[in-house]
Amino acid sequence: MSAEPVRPAYEGACVSRIVPAVLGESDRSWLPQAARDARAVVLLLVDGLGWRIIERNRALLPVLSSMEGGSITTVVPSTTPSVLTSLTTSLSPAEHGIIGFRMRIDSGVLNVLRWEMENGDPAPDPATLQPHPAFGGRSMPVITKSEFRGGGFTRAHLGRARFDGWAVPSMLVERARRLIGNGEEMVYAYYAGIDLIAHLRGMDDGFFSAELAFVDRLVGDLLDVLPSDAAVLVTADHGQVPLTRDTWQSLAVLNDDVDSYSGDGRLRFVHTDAPDAVAAAAEELLGARAWVFTRERFLDEGWLGPSPKPDVVARVGDVVLAAREPIAFIDPDLPQEVRLRTGHGSMTADEMLVPLLAGRGRG
Repeated sequence: MSAEPVRPAYEGACVSRIVPAVLGESDRSWLPQAARDARAVVLLLVDGLGWRIIERNRALLPVLSSMEGGSITTVVPSTTPSVLTSLTTSLSPAEHGIIGFRMRIDSGVLNVLRWEMENGDPAPDPATLQPHPAFGGRSMPVITKSEFRGGGFTRAHLGRARFDGWAVPSMLVERARRLIGNGEEMVYAYYAGIDLIAHLRGMDDGFFSAELAFVDRLVGDLLDVLPSDAAVLVTADHGQVPLTRDTWQSLAVLNDDVDSYSGDGRLRFVHTDAPDAVAAAAEELLGARAWVFTRERFLDEGWLGPSPKPDVVARVGDVVLAAREPIAFIDPDLPQEVRLRTGHGSMTADEMLVPLLAGRGRG
């Protein structure tokens, strides 16, 4: 695993800068040529498809391997709610404030993907908790799963975007073809299969290989239906780190001094009134297997991005545990999390490096 954490390139080749680069509103020299010169772009985010997964499985990925481009960084935490919000708002997590899968707010812990408070309290208004407009306020077409329509996290990170739901992947392809054919400059599409199968079955399983091959065909299908002046631009929110039940680490020795935990399995926020004591105990417990930060150091070093607002600062744990080895940290309030066969959220290269690959339409 990483000897040193991978720092997000918030001002350069980062997931959070893709949309303004595609739209010509910021430096686009780092985009693959096929996307830079295209009349229109279908931006396809494949959840969980880290760059190192592509490098290790090129025999299964002939289409992706033939495309122009390479790797860029994602944001910290390298987890879906934070990254998708950064992609759509073009802001760092420090700015938009969605800093994890489970997030401490005033009255408890919010499960961001479900948009539910774990203590049963009413969930906050998505537009209040994350007020920054998606796609700069444009009515951008978004192709994603129909079941996400109207959900709290959908409203938080997509805002007033034009929701175009799909029930089966062929609908994603056909909707993209129609939108580009109708003159759209950019279409954003989201596909979650790789992340889902990795969490459920791990990455050393025939199901994972089959899903990789399917995604490669999906990208090929998009290229086949788009005209030659349009491009498919493929990226991801994060990579994956393999986990087993034995690699989930108990934090029981800390619990007497801990009010609650939040965040993700591999980037755990620890909320405590005794941060110095908890940080020291975590260092002794975890040693070289994790990076241990106080809140002040984590923010001062800019891992979430520059200049977080006070309400965002309050969501960060007093101590931050970032896994550097293939481990994750058990939250006693979410014991079922140990069933996950992969994890992400931390700052290793496996999690932080994601693809930015482009190809022109062949239709």
